[in-house]
Amino acid sequence: MIKNQVELRKLHDEKQAGLLNAVFETQENERKRLAEDLHDSVGQVLSAIKLNLHRLDKSSVNESSQPLLADTRRLADECISEIRNIIHNVLPPVLTDYGLLEALEGLCIKIEQTTDVKVELKKNLDGVRSRPEIELAFYRIAQELFSNAIKHSGATVIHLTLTNEQGWLIMEFKDNGHGFNMSQVKHGFGLKNLESRVRLINGEINIYTKPKNGTITIIRAKTL
Repeated sequence: MIKNQVELRKLHDEKQAGLLNAVFETQENERKRLAEDLHDSVGQVLSAIKLNLHRLDKSSVNESSQPLLADTRRLADECISEIRNIIHNVLPPVLTDYGLLEALEGLCIKIEQTTDVKVELKKNLDGVRSRPEIELAFYRIAQELFSNAIKHSGATVIHLTLTNEQGWLIMEFKDNGHGFNMSQVKHGFGLKNLESRVRLINGEINIYTKPKNGTITIIRAKTL
């Protein structure tokens, strides 16, 4: 009976892992499709609008229309910039082309530019890239942690450390925010999402926090 229960539990865990993997794979495929659609359709249309505005500016447009034309051109530039930001958030090309460290450096810079949070990134890597699924998981986890810290913790400083030790990729995320009571949020969707991503790469997650003392989250995964 015990053996049967163990086998059933194993099958259940494998089924759950398969379902989670399918969910995350579907999400990534949708992100890729959205990024491609934004680039190929909306991005090109906006670029064409910007070109037409430039041509109008060079033609004999009466002076009364110049302020409106300039304002419209500015709005087009802002929209193109925002579309690029969305594409990079949804599917950062730098992650695929240059790796996790470069992608995290870009993410940290963006957080500092768009919020009042100071981000300090430290790294100790051997220069060898991890498997694509691990790099993607770590990047999505970092995005989730940044989002949670900015929205809920009231943090003003975040320390992000990425190291590679004896075949383990380790990411430590530390903020000086409010902290929280783990017993009150352990069933929250955000934490479950993090745990699911870590489980799919056979990694480990440890969270240390208490009210008024900030939060430290450590993610570990085998790189081989």
